[in-house]
Amino acid sequence: MDSNETQRPIENQPQPNPTLPFTSKLKPYAFYLSSILILILAISFSLTKTNYLKTQQLKYTFSSQPAIFQVLFGFLQPKQKTKQTQVPNPISKPPYCVLWMAPFLSGGGYSSESWSYILALHEHSKTPNFRMAIEQHGDLESLEFWEGLPKYMKNLAVELYHTQCSMKETIVICHSEPGAWNPPLFETLPCPPTAYQNFKSVIGRTMFETDRVNPEHVKRCNQMDYVWVPTEFHVSTFIQSGVDKSKVVKIVQPIDVKFFDPLEYEPLNLASIGKLVMGKTTQNSKVMKKFVFMSIFKWEYRKGWDVLLKSYLEEFSEADGVALYLLTNPYHSDRDFGNKIVEFVEKSGMQKPVTGWAPVYVIDTHIAQIDLPRVYKAADAFVLPSRGEGWGRPLVEAMAMSLPVIATNWSGPTEYLTEENSYPLPVDRMSDIMEGPFRGHRWAEPSVSKLRVLMRHVLNNVEEAKVKGEKAREDMITRFSPEIVADIVTKHVQNILQKVDK
Repeated sequence: MDSNETQRPIENQPQPNPTLPFTSKLKPYAFYLSSILILILAISFSLTKTNYLKTQQLKYTFSSQPAIFQVLFGFLQPKQKTKQTQVPNPISKPPYCVLWMAPFLSGGGYSSESWSYILALHEHSKTPNFRMAIEQHGDLESLEFWEGLPKYMKNLAVELYHTQCSMKETIVICHSEPGAWNPPLFETLPCPPTAYQNFKSVIGRTMFETDRVNPEHVKRCNQMDYVWVPTEFHVSTFIQSGVDKSKVVKIVQPIDVKFFDPLEYEPLNLASIGKLVMGKTTQNSKVMKKFVFMSIFKWEYRKGWDVLLKSYLEEFSEADGVALYLLTNPYHSDRDFGNKIVEFVEKSGMQKPVTGWAPVYVIDTHIAQIDLPRVYKAADAFVLPSRGEGWGRPLVEAMAMSLPVIATNWSGPTEYLTEENSYPLPVDRMSDIMEGPFRGHRWAEPSVSKLRVLMRHVLNNVEEAKVKGEKAREDMITRFSPEIVADIVTKHVQNILQKVDK
């Protein structure tokens, strides 16, 4: 999945009691009592583990019992006032509530997606008849991710978390993989927090990167009133897998085209953060600037890093004046990416060019969200030959930054890749997934030979590539900008409210 979940399975998960009170958003009190005891013990043993304490403070900032934590740990940082939203007429407060439950504090695919919807609705929803509330769900909190968020997003998160909702007037959106839905298959706050029928409507927002949906997940999808998926690809695969056709709705994802605007940023110095793992550095300052291919992904087989390395290293050498930067992070693996790459090259049988390997750099340090556009700005082209994507957020971010994009023409990205705005990469064949939770499913095998051709073509046709990049940004603005998607979501929510109120 695109969510980077850190999951621990649980057994015999009981159905939550539907009669439990719902004051702001429901929380299991036993969890808080045990966590507080752990925190007290942590303090008694050591006052130096500030990251641990800050992470716990983050959890309790987004809890129904924040005051207890603030008393214990207020010394970590001064208490800040929550940003207040100006309400022109308090009497006309919307009667309904939309509770969006997602891994807002976690980073990863589902996190960035959910934030894109929340920001779009907060800034562009026109006179809605509902209020917005959020809840952390589906993954563990990441202090590193939270600290990298812009201040306005932090303020908004706290503000929306404390929105008061009446259960019977609330639509719940479970934005996560179906295994996190009530009852969850791993430790997370259930979504919805109590029985499904206690709410006005319950919506699942999810996606898959393969050609089908698991039977268990089909069952969970059919428990929902609606299932939102981002592309026509998912509409087809979900219905073919057995999800009720009447429940499946395409709701495309927004991309913040103002945040990802190439005119607003200076490029990040990639050489200062990239680790050279193949090739050699050039000390001569008179050497022409290299053409930079960029790829951003979590380190897993699905992302096609092997296809990218094989294509790049077989096609280019040091003499071509190119560089490949991989911004990556572990996914159920260690961070030893350099040795993994060297080992892959040695086992592949690739021959080192006479002029030397074309350089490959790895960036495995955390890049704060506020700095991410500068990473794209430092590149000349973006490449992601993955075997399957739910949506492909790095792709649309790169396209919003006017970069020419080479990406596999299968699964989620087919929603926005065209011959005019990108370089769609053909698929050689479909292959069976041999291990993991999606064993028996199928995904694409992107063409190594055609990727070589496309990367060389982009290098040799820079002006054409720039035109495609400009068209890509234009398409992101006209089809997926926040105001457009906010209107789509708002209309769908209002249609649901009209139906259930009849």
